[in-house]
Amino acid sequence: MARPPLPPFTRESAIQKVRAAEDAWNTRDPERVSQAYTEDSRWRNRSTFVTGREEIVGFLTAKWRQEQEYRLIKELWAFDGARIAVRFAYEWRDAGGRWFRSHGNENWLFDDDGLMAERHASINDIAIEESERLFLWDRAAPRPADHAGLSTLGL
Repeated sequence: MARPPLPPFTRESAIQKVRAAEDAWNTRDPERVSQAYTEDSRWRNRSTFVTGREEIVGFLTAKWRQEQEYRLIKELWAFDGARIAVRFAYEWRDAGGRWFRSHGNENWLFDDDGLMAERHASINDIAIEESERLFLWDRAAPRPADHAGLSTLGL
């Protein structure tokens, strides 16, 4: 099943792909998110290696159980052909009520049908005070169009 936009990407279609990924991840629905990846997609997420949709669902289920109140912003960094690089930040709190902002970069490779075949993510976590939170939109909806992006927020 094709998942437009398809490679080779233009600047506009790469931005569209990045925003679609952001919106999907912000649902915190592992099944929905997994559908954007090939059946045998390979991930490196920090020091965890995942292969295939079933493992993606398991990984994301555990992630969002730990990372509560999760809100994510992704921005296009670069693109070429079937590859997209993004930078991102997300905020979350743990079960103890401590807040974090996680920053990172991802490198993506897509197949001809627009499904992500590879995802390599490097991520750093910074403890923040609740008063330092910047991502404050309603979790039940995607990031509003008028909410500042990473560059505007100085991140």
